[in-house]
Amino acid sequence: MGKVAVGAAVVCAAAACAVAALVVRHRMRSSGRWARAMAILKDLEEKCATPIGKLRQVADAMTVEMLAGLASEGGSKLKMLISYVDNLPTGDETGLFYALDLGGTNFRVLRVQLGGKGGYVVRQEFEEVSIPPNLMVGSSSELFDFIAAALAKFVASEGEEFHLPVGRQRELGFTFSFPVKQTSISSGTLIKWTKGFAINGTVGEDVVAELTKAMERQGLDMRVTALVNDTIGTLAGGRYYDNDVVAAVILGTGTNAAYVEHAQAIPKWHGLLPKSGKMVINMEWGNFRSSHLPITEYDQALDVESLNPGEQVISSSTSLSTKNWLFRFICTLFFYSQIFEKLISGMYLGEIVRRVLLRMAEEAALFGDSVPPNLEVQFILRTPDMSAMHHDTSSDLRVVGTKLKDILGISNTSLKTRKLVVKVCDIIASRGARLAAAGILGVLKKQDRDNAARDGSDMQRTVIAMDGGLYEHYTRFRNCLETTLREMLGEEAAPSIVIKLASDGSGIGAALLAASHSQYLELEES
Repeated sequence: MGKVAVGAAVVCAAAACAVAALVVRHRMRSSGRWARAMAILKDLEEKCATPIGKLRQVADAMTVEMLAGLASEGGSKLKMLISYVDNLPTGDETGLFYALDLGGTNFRVLRVQLGGKGGYVVRQEFEEVSIPPNLMVGSSSELFDFIAAALAKFVASEGEEFHLPVGRQRELGFTFSFPVKQTSISSGTLIKWTKGFAINGTVGEDVVAELTKAMERQGLDMRVTALVNDTIGTLAGGRYYDNDVVAAVILGTGTNAAYVEHAQAIPKWHGLLPKSGKMVINMEWGNFRSSHLPITEYDQALDVESLNPGEQVISSSTSLSTKNWLFRFICTLFFYSQIFEKLISGMYLGEIVRRVLLRMAEEAALFGDSVPPNLEVQFILRTPDMSAMHHDTSSDLRVVGTKLKDILGISNTSLKTRKLVVKVCDIIASRGARLAAAGILGVLKKQDRDNAARDGSDMQRTVIAMDGGLYEHYTRFRNCLETTLREMLGEEAAPSIVIKLASDGSGIGAALLAASHSQYLELEES
């Protein structure tokens, strides 16, 4: 072999060795990155763990807070608001009634023709209107003028098949699913905005008066006869069709629960006891907190950066990612606002997943050497997108790949990476669903409906009316919630507890409560 050939062979061998070394280093680096991503995943899984024992502690804490909230104003982070609804619909209601359901980023306007005993809802129509983002953080008059204009347009489209007696004013049930200090069945002052709203000039004001003034500006002759929370509307709508409904839960953009309480079990009630002996309580359980809640650094950061952060100021010298148990305990008790809602509701689940993926991108280069810019945009990953990825059953997880590309700008992801993303979705969704189940158990315990009949008689049937897009459309979330609740109740008690979907229950319920509190009711009875 000539010298030239030998030299060429040596050069080729050296080049091959260099390439091999690069490949080895690349594989080692990739392996190291993947190990770091898996370490972050494992840490997340451990911190989000919800064993049955912990869930029982959460349920017990919910019951204790309910008792404290009923005892005195400010006695608990659960507002336990008195609704002034002491009689739920019976099925005898008749006539034409309207409802306005303001519960999140959309609102609905609805009209129903009620047919009385056996007739139920003869006819109904509704429209859904999206609220422009700027109105969610604008002024009170701008928001209510927008709502009143849509309501007036809807009333103008009323057909001849709907019958309003001559000389009567149209009546409206107003579902307002934000914390309100109710002063009567048709009035209440706003305590604070939630679910991403931050409207100036409404807190402390009567929301019915605000809506009434807006309707007058539109020339709309309509009276609000019932102001209800969406959960109470869902409870009323559920009871209309099923007399065993005793509680309602909303799991959608936000979350809340309401239930029927014995009036004499409300120490802070100072008025005459209602004839029915019952009172519907609006729990406002989104603000529930307990040291038993599995809160992570992602939740802590989300809370601080949200529109409704914890009420207390955390010292800037204190690290939010600290693992000190005492710090986390104090934060859970005093700092976080609407923390239960941020752990289980539709507005936040996708955002928590985004924050986890961002950390994996920053610390483990999961999506390449640079962090995808879209991944740094808050709330860009919505819970419906998270749900679509979580439900992807294709062999190559095609939906996951498409969502990552279209929403986060992340292309060419491997199957291994897509599986990791699905696992993150599963951890966050499962934690939320299981905590929601624990909250429901807490309500059942307060009503003494969590155990099988103790005297050997037939078990009492208990129905929970459930509404909200998260529960209705996120199948894995719903299945996890129901399975967890059955597991906590046990084989004997579980069959007596029924969760019934009450789609659009809050709108129908508001109309029904408007009917049962009509200004013309006494005239009809006479």
